[in-house]
Amino acid sequence: MTSTDDGHHGPVQQFLGADAVLLEMAEASAKRACSLSTGKVLVLSMLAGAFIVAGALFSIFLGSGVESEGPKALLEGFGFSVGFFLVILTGALLFTEVNVEVPSAFMSMYHERGGVSALVSGLLRLWFLAAAGNLIGSFVMGALINYAHDLPTVQAELLLEVADTKLRYQSVGGAGGFTQAIVSGILGNWLVGMAAFLSIMGQTIISKFVPIFVVVSAFVAFGFLHSPANMAYFSLFGLTGESTPWGDALAWSILPAAIGNMIGAFFLVALPFWYAGTRHAPSRKS
Repeated sequence: MTSTDDGHHGPVQQFLGADAVLLEMAEASAKRACSLSTGKVLVLSMLAGAFIVAGALFSIFLGSGVESEGPKALLEGFGFSVGFFLVILTGALLFTEVNVEVPSAFMSMYHERGGVSALVSGLLRLWFLAAAGNLIGSFVMGALINYAHDLPTVQAELLLEVADTKLRYQSVGGAGGFTQAIVSGILGNWLVGMAAFLSIMGQTIISKFVPIFVVVSAFVAFGFLHSPANMAYFSLFGLTGESTPWGDALAWSILPAAIGNMIGAFFLVALPFWYAGTRHAPSRKS
């Protein structure tokens, strides 16, 4: 039992409420937009891209050689979640998380300042640089790994399988295939955005990692598109001994996923929690 500020005794709070999480994400985004230079934002975004590459490679190591689809997906999810966990703990800037933070900050500004704020340009800069930095970080880390490392055949086969899954909408082709890829990206950032949301809710290392592992594992198992994850896996493609299909990857995997990720983060995470919350509601005067 601990004593609170008002003198009452009770258990320490184990997690933040949804309202508090959204406000914290909005405040974090606003603080980053105001206090971080362009160079610092880019470096933090590149670090996030590199961390996701590490998670992607770990997922390949853990999932290769496993015949049963359930355990295989679980192991891949655990491996990939490590990269996301590194992002959360270090404060690196991942496009997925920024997709929730920036709309939350915009909605908070709209309520508090009528939608007019000097933060707008900083938030937009944060959004753009997160995507660019993630891509650069993924590319650089992938190039280093490709230069220094080799994959056994069974792991290379799994990497090819994952890449084929992320390019599956190319076979559909046309506007229909591109739209399906966007919808997959919407669903992808719904889950990974919720992983970011729940990680803020947790107040201990364990309570942060457990929801990340569970939700990210579900994302990996379902095969939804996620722009930073796609960047990471394609940056490792050279380990298969084949040339990386960057043109196809950008057009049919990374770009539509990024569009869908932004839509999913806003409409499936930030907006519903902001609308249903109570802390942004104006107080009533008797």
